[in-house]
Amino acid sequence: MIPRILVIDDEERMCWALERALSHEGYQVVTSTRGLQGIEMALETEPSTVIVDLKMPDIDGIEVLKRLKSINPKIPVIMITAHGTIETAIEAMKIGATDYITKPFKLDELKVQVKQALHLSNLENEVNFLRQELGKKYGKMIGQSDAIKEVILLIQQVAKTNATVLITGESGTGKEVAAVEIHKSSNRANMPFVAVNCAALPEQLLESELFGHEKGAFTGATNRKKGRFEMADKGTILLDEIGDMPISMQVKLLRVLQERCFERVGGTETIQIDVRVIATTNSELSASISKGTFREDLYYRLNVMQIKMPPLRLRKDDIPLLVNHFLGKFDPSHTKKISPDAMKILTRYDWPGNIRELQNAIERPLIVCQNNEILPVHLPSELLNNLKETSEPIINLPEAGFSLEELEKRLFIKALEKNNYNQTKTAKYLGISRPTLLYRMNKHGLKF
Repeated sequence: MIPRILVIDDEERMCWALERALSHEGYQVVTSTRGLQGIEMALETEPSTVIVDLKMPDIDGIEVLKRLKSINPKIPVIMITAHGTIETAIEAMKIGATDYITKPFKLDELKVQVKQALHLSNLENEVNFLRQELGKKYGKMIGQSDAIKEVILLIQQVAKTNATVLITGESGTGKEVAAVEIHKSSNRANMPFVAVNCAALPEQLLESELFGHEKGAFTGATNRKKGRFEMADKGTILLDEIGDMPISMQVKLLRVLQERCFERVGGTETIQIDVRVIATTNSELSASISKGTFREDLYYRLNVMQIKMPPLRLRKDDIPLLVNHFLGKFDPSHTKKISPDAMKILTRYDWPGNIRELQNAIERPLIVCQNNEILPVHLPSELLNNLKETSEPIINLPEAGFSLEELEKRLFIKALEKNNYNQTKTAKYLGISRPTLLYRMNKHGLKF
């Protein structure tokens, strides 16, 4: 959408000059030579930014500012002042004006101020959008398994503190959702939640994204930009996939974690912040430390509290709940249900892509299914192929023979691992009683 600028100035020549200059910048421009008329135009046109002269014949710029702010408290307003009215301009800033410019001024200066006002407005809109997104139901943790209950308990405990949190786990296990839950359950819930994907940006852009930059800091830096840490002040910042952050950036992040301050790129002003830091990773940071690609001191700063998200294959009891959740999300009218046979296939599959893969697997059948019941034939082919491959146990018999005792021991170890060492579930999985399982475990010296 093209930004719309409203100019309110009683000098027609000034209105004409600003309309011409700003139109050349690609903005839509509307003008008014009276304060009251300008307020009416603001109601009709919903401008992105307003430029107001302090001195006008019907009502002055201060009154216009107050009424504009009562209509839309977030609207950026730039005041035009004369030399003798700078004190009044400062008063306007206290009321809520974004900036002011003193006559006579260069049009290029005003263009920069307009661009900066729009940029700040867009950042505020982005933060507000993120807040709204956090409030939606799909951001909640779904599940009743022991594995996810343990995660929820840890979230509730750590949310009451300001401790830095490291969330680990495979891709698609819901690390970002856990981060959102921590924020929503904390005393920072009404403050910004700002996420940065550390793997998506090259080093030069990542530094500017995190810490912001000053005008002229590098080619293309035409105005000052706030960084994500500054935007997240008093709230929470999520550093997604921290394991992919360049080693040189890790040094700068370590300083922020230690001292809670930084300088914008190209700047000298030290900015103090109060931010809760949550980091996520799907990689083994201990291995990255050994390779020299991740700083050990940063790891210990981040790993004050660690939450490990379980893969979906270790919480299969939650699959029916997640399936019904995604059915409701993609089909709010609840016109379709899933058949028992299709659900059985979904619960048998190991889900290497975890919850994200399950979500995609539910969205597809809703598109291709023409009746009210999702059948196995509607499921993605990889699920059906996997079913065929695992319908019979595969046993590789070595030429030299093997020990039946060792084979049984390995079978029990694998079954216990698959069921997250839950003995009741493991016994059910193997089709034996729990006492039989315990007897066999003692026999093979298995203690978990």
